[in-house]
Amino acid sequence: MRKLLAWGMVLVLLLTVMAGCGEQQDSAEKKVKLGIIQIAEHPALDAARQGFLDTLAANGYVEGKNLIVDYGNAQGDQTALKTIAKKLVTGNCNLILAIATDSAQAVAAETTEIPILFTAVTDPVTAKLVMSNEKPDTNVTGTNDLNPVKDQVELLQKLAPQAKRIGVVYNAGEVNSVVQVDMVKDAASKAGLKVVEASVSNTSEVMQSAQSLVGRVDAFYIPTDNTVSSSVESIIKVAEANALPVVVGEAAMVDRGALATIGIDYNKLGKQTAEMALRVLKGEKPQDMAVEGQKDMELVINMKAAQAMKVTIPENLKAQAARVIE
Repeated sequence: MRKLLAWGMVLVLLLTVMAGCGEQQDSAEKKVKLGIIQIAEHPALDAARQGFLDTLAANGYVEGKNLIVDYGNAQGDQTALKTIAKKLVTGNCNLILAIATDSAQAVAAETTEIPILFTAVTDPVTAKLVMSNEKPDTNVTGTNDLNPVKDQVELLQKLAPQAKRIGVVYNAGEVNSVVQVDMVKDAASKAGLKVVEASVSNTSEVMQSAQSLVGRVDAFYIPTDNTVSSSVESIIKVAEANALPVVVGEAAMVDRGALATIGIDYNKLGKQTAEMALRVLKGEKPQDMAVEGQKDMELVINMKAAQAMKVTIPENLKAQAARVIE
């Protein structure tokens, strides 16, 4: 009887130990290491990152508990970007979030195995990140930030009906910007407008390029260019001094002093990207997940900017705005 009792106690102890190991393994399996690579720091890209992390947290992946985040920001430096990409790929990440085109290209060049979710990429096909938007067929997918450029040009015409020449400041080294400028040219041509370009290679050149367009243009259009967005206040300063309206590609630049946009909400775009990431964590493959665009564009108007740029906002347009900055 004693032997039987002793064997029973041993069996219970073994089952308890095995159960404990199982719990540890399950807990470890639930932990996710997320790599984040970002080309530069500015409000739109920061908002996308925050939206992504907020949505993961809302779905149970909390940093410091079961989510480890390895974040690298290149601050616009291409060499630093490559270094960050290599570090994330060799750091045993389960998933990588790439914010903006250059970031996605840098990390995609380092791995064909780790799932990569991108956001704030204008044209992933042209950037050679995916084979097609419908079926990426690579380890990369995510959300694009392709602007409704035609609608934005039409918005500019409503705000500045006398404008005939549009000045566009952008970095020709950014694939996403080149794509947008081509779209602006097409939309402007159909609307009977002329586009005057000024290209920059870094933020220190932005103000000078804007100043070079004074007297040659009647308004500015600024795409979602990472270099120019980081220094958009320089263009706004020139625009206000010369009563030139500034229509931009995304809402964060309106918050910083541009006149208006119909465009992307990057926080929402980051959240949408996180929803895709959750599907990957549940077993879906990026190569089979179509690239998504933001479903709802928003009209945002800055009334202070309108006053500074001497623009009268039509009441019907103001009534249509999702957000009016007073």
